[in-house]
Amino acid sequence: MLDRTGPTVGVLGSYGGLNLGDEAILTSLLDDLRNRRPDARILVFSRHPENTKAKHPNVEVVGWEGISRQATATSLGELDLLILGGGGILYNTEARRYLRVAKAAQERGVPVFTYALGAGPLTEETDCAIVREVLSEAVEVTVRDEESRLVLEEAGVTRTIHVTADPALLLDPEDFSDDMLRTEGIPAGRRLVGMSVREPGKAAEHLDEESYHQLLAQMGDFLVHRLDARLLFVPMERDDIRHSHAVLSHMTAVQDCRVLYGDYRPRQVLGLMRHLDLAVGMRLHFLIFSALSGVPFLPLPYAGKVFDFAQQAGAPALRGVMRESAGPLLAQVDRLWDERPERVADTSERMSGLRVRSRETGERLGAVLENIRPRTLIAA
Repeated sequence: MLDRTGPTVGVLGSYGGLNLGDEAILTSLLDDLRNRRPDARILVFSRHPENTKAKHPNVEVVGWEGISRQATATSLGELDLLILGGGGILYNTEARRYLRVAKAAQERGVPVFTYALGAGPLTEETDCAIVREVLSEAVEVTVRDEESRLVLEEAGVTRTIHVTADPALLLDPEDFSDDMLRTEGIPAGRRLVGMSVREPGKAAEHLDEESYHQLLAQMGDFLVHRLDARLLFVPMERDDIRHSHAVLSHMTAVQDCRVLYGDYRPRQVLGLMRHLDLAVGMRLHFLIFSALSGVPFLPLPYAGKVFDFAQQAGAPALRGVMRESAGPLLAQVDRLWDERPERVADTSERMSGLRVRSRETGERLGAVLENIRPRTLIAA
């Protein structure tokens, strides 16, 4: 017999999908888990194992999409705890995929801890039913915002749901030097505005591409001329590059714009933010990174999670990217620029509170880990 000194902990989320927001969550989660249990063996369940192995060489990585259920079951059978999350994985058609794996773990006696999950939209009964089933048996349920708690309750979850905050709020930046900016074609000496554009996708199917591309193009031209600034599009996943170019195709100030092309880690993109004078964007973690860096930002909400974070961070209240016309939107940008010292001070205070709430997820996980006893492995 071989006795392990520490538990084997699995982590299941939207990892390996080449999204910087999800990678930021995983980076923060792994940091927290290692700090609490340096003796833990960690298995990350990834959609693209090779990508995750390259970015996180100090953990074991297993695939779970496109492989046999028996192979997944073998990996699940090694676990002492499965962490489900974090991030927005509980929504129509996707929730059932993740929760089938979590249910299989529970059937093998593996406790499941939900880690600052995001939820919604969640209306299809197939997804709602498995959400109720798996979460009712979880050892702890934490979500990252009030919107997610309400979505789960409307889906029929009746147990206690703890609202914490997004794990990425605890990231520390890596340096993004002036030389790295110059490599991207951005010399120093002029104001720099960051912009984040995303595809409609499953989380924002109501978006009309042509309309919001034109709207953002008008805003981009306004920012360049109003602030005498360069505009930098910051992709949070690779398909954002295509949508950034689509916005550029409608702009007149194209010569003053750049798209960030490098393959950067989440901490590096967070480090990039210190170079920005203003940020305007759709992606949640682009906005979180802006707020963490003390950059005044204007959210362009497309989903509840962005509305919720904007409210918590004290950002200007917008109705949604497709409900705004150019005039009022540009007026909001103008006002934000004029009020930036007050906005930054207010956001900084609010972010301190959110970081405290984000730490609560790890504290709750730590309490669960204290009661975990590693399974005994039998050597062949």
